[in-house]
This record gives sequence, structure tokens and C-alpha cells, in this order.
Amino acid sequence: MKTTLTPERSAASRDALRRANTAFARVYPGESPQRQPVHTVYGGAHLFRANTARKMGDIALAALRDHAADGAQLAHGLGLPQHGGFAQRVYARVVDKLEREPVEDFRLDFEDGYGHRPDAEEDAHAVSAAQEVARGLEQGTLPPFIGIRVKSFTEELYARASRTLDLFVTALLEHTGGRLPPSFVVTLPKVTVPEQVTALAHLLSELESVHGLPSGALMLELMVETPQALFDARGRPHLRSLVEAGEGRCSHVHLGSYDYTAALNVSAHVQGMLHPACDYLRDTVQVLLAGTGVRLSDGATTVMPVGPHRKQGDTPLLPTQRRENTDAVHRAWQVAYRNTRHSLERAYYQGWDLHPAQLPVRYAAVYAFFLEGLEPSSQRLKAFVDKAAQATMLGGVFDDAATGQGLLNFFLRGLACGALTEQEVRATGLTLEELHRRSFRAIVEARATPSR
Repeated sequence: MKTTLTPERSAASRDALRRANTAFARVYPGESPQRQPVHTVYGGAHLFRANTARKMGDIALAALRDHAADGAQLAHGLGLPQHGGFAQRVYARVVDKLEREPVEDFRLDFEDGYGHRPDAEEDAHAVSAAQEVARGLEQGTLPPFIGIRVKSFTEELYARASRTLDLFVTALLEHTGGRLPPSFVVTLPKVTVPEQVTALAHLLSELESVHGLPSGALMLELMVETPQALFDARGRPHLRSLVEAGEGRCSHVHLGSYDYTAALNVSAHVQGMLHPACDYLRDTVQVLLAGTGVRLSDGATTVMPVGPHRKQGDTPLLPTQRRENTDAVHRAWQVAYRNTRHSLERAYYQGWDLHPAQLPVRYAAVYAFFLEGLEPSSQRLKAFVDKAAQATMLGGVFDDAATGQGLLNFFLRGLACGALTEQEVRATGLTLEELHRRSFRAIVEARATPSR
């Protein structure tokens, strides 16, 4: 067939297009292939111990036994479906999770959960907390993800925040022989200008250099808690500038729903994660960071699942007191369940937890979400892989890989957190070896290769 354009005539435009496509791929690499925790538990750094995660799991199991002894009671407390043993299935997996890995991510907090203390006291806590993390690393009792939250980098707090960071990292590496816990990260709260993030990135780089760590070993994450983190003084989108100021170290962005709504003058009695202002925050952050590989986390439910009555010594609670405690816990659980489901349905797969008794409802909400979507997602992914592989075998390019990757990510997330079993995931027709590739395109190309 006859064509008119020669390669020489189109070379200039082709080169320009290649540069543009390459630049786009560099800015938007797509979702990170690494595991994302379903939550981050925040706790005062002064209270952290090497076995904190296990203790939190034990408290969570006790709360579950006291206020939902089986699947039926959990379903009643949360409003879970009860048909076909669904609630009992969720319940069994929640118990297994709390026994096996009760906390996925923990942040030792030197900010709101710690408060303002004399310098000597915070210095001592920075060192002692690092020693506990080192002990947990040696004993294998740390959660799979861990880090610290320092104070904000405002003029008033920068010196204190940077000193705590230095003390903590120095003591940690000293007591571990230069090892960092896997997935260690430093959280910077109340970010407003890029220079705050750049300052943290430079501090982390200096700490790496001094302690002989590889470049990029110390990662950071940002907290969006003010409107100024979204838009600059002229009303232009601003969040990407904050992320880019991290010089490639920014792995996560966490939302601070309550500080954000307070900054908008939302009255305290109507503040909450379901407020329309929070949906605007979620949507805006999601749009600005889509495709960048930066992970997103929603905020916290601040209604604590704690009953009004406490046991005094050996005197047992009265039956009426036990019922009142359970009613109060169930009300708090229902708020947390609604908030978590709301986040999941808006593709926020991570959130904050503040109390051990919130862990059962966190996992119940996540597991119910994945189990409800298991069958339709399994059928869609199986058909999608077959269709994509057929197109590739015929020499074509299957150009809807993003949808296929989204379906694959559903199963990767469900499997990683314990919501789904390997047997359930294999019902998609994928092998575990294929799943471990974590790439829809790689799976399709590998299936197509033998037939070429």
C-alpha cells in the first residue's frame, strides 16, 4: 500500500512526541506495586513499647469477645449481612487477623498525641522511643509498617521537630547497628508551603549521609490538614508542589479531616468524616495525585468505643452496666464502620485508628467490603485476562490495561490484609506466581508469549 510520509518527514514530530510521552510516564508512573496498609494507628511516642502491637491486639480481641462474641452479634452491632454465613466468615477472619497481625502500620506520635512538653522531656522520649523500636525490630514484634510523626515545620516548632527527628533516628540506628525497620517513614503534619517539605527532605538526606544509609532509605509522608495545602495564595492547585518538594521521598498523603473542617469554620458539633467538606477534600486530593504513585489515607473516627462503666477491683459489673457498655461500644463501632465504608467506596483504602477497640471494626469493614466484591470482581478479572491475552496473541495491543490493573489491585489488596484467601483469589484463574508479578500487563504478556 502506498504512503506519502517518509520517516524523515515525521522524525521531528515523532521525537517531540516521544519526549512528551516519556515525561508524562515519569510524572505519572501509576500505582505503586508495594503493599499498602489498611490503616495507621497513631499513639503517643512516650507510650510506645516493643510489644505495643501485640498488646493492642489483645485489647482488641477482648473488646470483640465482650461486645460481639460471634458473627451474629457482630452483624447486629454493625449492620452486616447475615445470609449464607457471611457475618461469621467476616468474624472468623477478623479474629485471625487480630491474633496474627493486629496492627499493620503504627506511627509514634510527637505531635497531637504527645503535646508540648519541656525540651528535656521530649529529648528523653525521643531516645527511649527509638530504643523500644530497636528492641521490637530485634524481637520481631514490630508491625510491618512503622514510623514517627514529628511536630510541624512552622517557625515556632521547626527547631523542636528537627531535633526530635535527629535524636530518634540517631538513637535508633545506634541500637540496631545501622538498620532501619522495613517501610520506616517520617510524617510531617500541617504542611502549608513546599519549603517545609524540602527542609524535611534535606534533613533526611543529611541523616542518611552521616549514618551511611542508602539514598532514599528515609521516606516521608505529608498530612493535608488545611485548605492552604490544596491551593496556594492565588488559588492555584498547590498539593503537587508539596509532594514534589519531597524530592522523590513522599510515599503517602494523609488527610486530617477534623483540622481541615475546623479551618473552614465548620461547627464542632457537625464535624465528622461524612461532612461534605471532607468529600471535597478527598476528591480534590485524589484528582491532584492520581497516577503519581503517592498513596492516600483518610482520617480518623474520633468517637471512641469505650463504655461508661469500668470494673472496680474484683467487683463484677452489673448486667445493666454490661448492656450499657455494649450499647455504647456498638454505637461507636457503627460510626467507625460507616466512615470506613465511605472511605473504601471512594477508593481510600487506608485510614487512621486511635484506639485498640477500633481495630475489630476496621478489619470487619474492610473484609466485608472485599468479600462483597469477590464474586463479581473474580468473574470480571477472569474474562478480562482472557480477552487481553487473546488481543496480544493476535498481534494487537490491549489498550485498557488500566482497568485490568484496577481489578488486579482489588485482589492484591484483599489478599495482603487477610480479607481474601489464596484459594479465593485463584478462582480468578490466576496463579499465585502471576499475582506476585503485581502487573496486569506482565501477566497478559506472559500468557500470550508461548502462542506467538
